[in-house]
Formats: sequence, C-alpha cells, structure tokens
Amino acid sequence: MQSTKKILSALDVKPFTFSPPLFLSILLVVIIAIGTLLLKLPISTVHPISWLDALFLSTSASTVTGLSPFETGETFTFFGQVVLMLLIQIGGIGVMSFAVFFVILLGKKISIRQRQLMQEALNVPSIGGVIRLVSWILIFSFAIELIGAFFLAFRFVPEFGWGKGLFYGLFHSISGFNQAGFSLFPGSMHHYLGDPIVNLTMVTMITLGGIGFTVLAELLSTHRFRKLSLHTQVMVVGTLVINVLAVLAIFLLEYRNPNSLGPLSLGDKFWAAFFQGISPRTAGLTTIDPAGLSQASLLLTMLMMFIGAGSTSTSGGIKLTTFMIVIAQVFTFLKGRREVVINKRAVNHQVIVRAVSIISISIIVILIALFLLCISENQPFEVILFEVISAFGTAGESIGATAHLTPFGKVVIMGVMFFGKVGPLTLAFSVTRRSHVDIRYPDGEIYTG
Repeated sequence: MQSTKKILSALDVKPFTFSPPLFLSILLVVIIAIGTLLLKLPISTVHPISWLDALFLSTSASTVTGLSPFETGETFTFFGQVVLMLLIQIGGIGVMSFAVFFVILLGKKISIRQRQLMQEALNVPSIGGVIRLVSWILIFSFAIELIGAFFLAFRFVPEFGWGKGLFYGLFHSISGFNQAGFSLFPGSMHHYLGDPIVNLTMVTMITLGGIGFTVLAELLSTHRFRKLSLHTQVMVVGTLVINVLAVLAIFLLEYRNPNSLGPLSLGDKFWAAFFQGISPRTAGLTTIDPAGLSQASLLLTMLMMFIGAGSTSTSGGIKLTTFMIVIAQVFTFLKGRREVVINKRAVNHQVIVRAVSIISISIIVILIALFLLCISENQPFEVILFEVISAFGTAGESIGATAHLTPFGKVVIMGVMFFGKVGPLTLAFSVTRRSHVDIRYPDGEIYTG
C-alpha cells in the first residue's frame, strides 16, 4: 500500500504535459488495449478469434456501442462475458470516474488538474462540485443497475437457474443503463418481444442512462419544473417528445409490415414499437430485427441514432440538446430574431457555435467513413450508411453489415466508434491547439443560400 501511495504521489508531482481532451482519449485507448488482450485469451472464448476481432469487440464494448461480427453469448465464455461487462461499465460511466473513485479510497486529495480532467470527461461547465458529482454518479449507477438486475432476475432465474439467471440479469442491466447494446441472447432481446417485465425494465434502464447524470441529480433535488435549469427542462421535454413521436411513428409505419410488426398480435405490436422507438437513440438492443423495417423506419432510426441522448450521460450521438439548440436557431433565423430564446431564456452565442460545430464535424466524419466503406465493402449503400451512423451514435444496431465487414471496414468502424464515444469537439481539441486572439478584423461580405 505504501509503495502504491508513493507511485501515486510521484505521478501527482510530475508535470502534466497532455491537454485534458488528449489525456482522456489516451485513457480510452489504454482501456481498449487491455480489453483486447483479455478477450484474446483462450479462457475468454469458446473458439479462437482473431486479434482484429478482439480489438473490434474491445472497442465496441469500451465505447458502449454493441456492434459485433458474431453472437457474443455463443462466442465468449463466462470469463469473456465478464470482461465485456466490465469494459461496458468502465466505458459507460467513464475511466476518470473510476480513477477518482480509487484515489478517494486511498485517502488522497483531488488536485485541480484532476478536477479539470473530470470536468472535461463529464462535459460540465465548471469544476465546482465535480468530485461530488462523480461520487453521486458511481453510487447512483451501481444502485440503478442492481435494481434493474433484480427485476430482470424475475424473468431470467426461472428460465436459466439462479447462477446464470442472476448473471444474465446483471449483464443486461449494465448493458442497458450504459447504452451498450450488447446482449447474451441470439438476436438480441427478440425472445422477450412481448414480455412486460423485460421491456419496462430495459426501457427504464436505457432512459435513465441516456437522460444525463446532471439531469438526474437535479430532478432528484428539485421537484418543481420551473425551478429546473434550462438544460434539464430541455432534456426532460425533448426526451418525452422524441420518445412518444418515435414510438407512434414505428407503430404506424410498421403496423402492416410483414417483416416486422405485421404478424404480431396487437399487444406485441405495442411492446415491439415501444422498445424499437426508444432503444435506437443509443442503446441498440432490439426486440425485432431492424433489417425488416421499412425504409421510412430505417431513416427514422438513423436520425435517432445520430441525435443520441443527453449530455453527461452514457450515450453517444450529437446529443439531444445540441439538436434542439440548432433547431431553435433555425426557427429564430426564420422569424428574423437576433437571440435564440428557449422557455424565456436566451441561449449564449458560444453554445450555438459549439452546437453547430459538433454537428458539422460529425457529418464530415460520417461522410468520410461512408466514402471509405463504399470503396472497401461490397454491400448496399443503405446498409453501410446505417452501420456508420450506428457506430457514430454508439447505438450498436446493425442491419447486416457488421458480420461481413472486411478488415479495412472493421478498422474504419472502430475509428467511428471511438470518435462517437470521445465526442467531436473533445477529439478535435485533442489534436489542435486552442488560442485566444485579441485582434478584431473588419467584416467581409460572403453571400450564402
């Protein structure tokens, strides 16, 4: 213990040479590398897998995506499944959160630099209260995951026995809460399409994990909607609206589709639409095969994966608040107003610039990846597009591309998954140097539209 403290102390006094975004990116790379080594061990798999597949699965789990070239439940042993579960947990809550947790356990003080790292990792505006937030995130996450596992056990234990049933409950609870999209069942959650317990539990886990930790903390401490911050108000209203619209759209669009909801009873149609309308935003777990969806539903699903869930959550995508800010900016422009106003609150200009930058960088990366995969993969365009957006949104849904990717295609998708997890601006700031210029240049005229 003393030697460990000496090492940590030495690390504290060593000059910090990396910017917070770059350091966080490096931490994720280290976790992916460790996961690759563990998943490649003979004890991890039923039959040997290639180094590339081990790297792909480790990247997919660490970025809480869920894309896999094969059925994970049939390929990995209990040890391998535990490794995947731990990678999902660390990737979802964040490497820095666990690092701070262990530093606190060792009785050390958290430095300003470490607080800045946590601020960057959680995407919060200031370092004030960030350590308290981290502690709350860990406690809340573990508690919610255990509650989710408890409810899932009511279905899995009678079917698989105590040991396997409890583990399956815990694995899928962690996968759902962290928006990972991994399932140990063949065909994801198809077997439980009309099961109320599984559907309600998993959707609750997905919603709680995707709405954002800061939002959850504020909702638990403030019970009046008007007293909530603008961010929380936007997230609550936006989540409710987009979920309801998505569920209704899937239900109506797929009601007579013989490849999705068509053959199901009315009750099962509701449960399938309910799950498919909420899960794709980042979770990627499915109760129906997304390959059977109509083109309109596939387009809707891609839009939801691109948007994602909430900031400071376990999800990917551009984030719901980013999407809503840009929509508000568009309406403000059409109305001829100067300020973007949401619920009688003006949105800072820098926030709008940040939102536009996030969407712009994201679209550029998606287009580059799409272009590369169109060259390397012999698959339909819509299948490749769906795969790229799923990887970017760390959603994990696939309509058949993952299992047939070439080695180059897997490398491209891994890059997109990494980009989607780290975030557009974080990754951009990792490789660029930010500067503050006080020079003001004269305006120039550029015609648009």
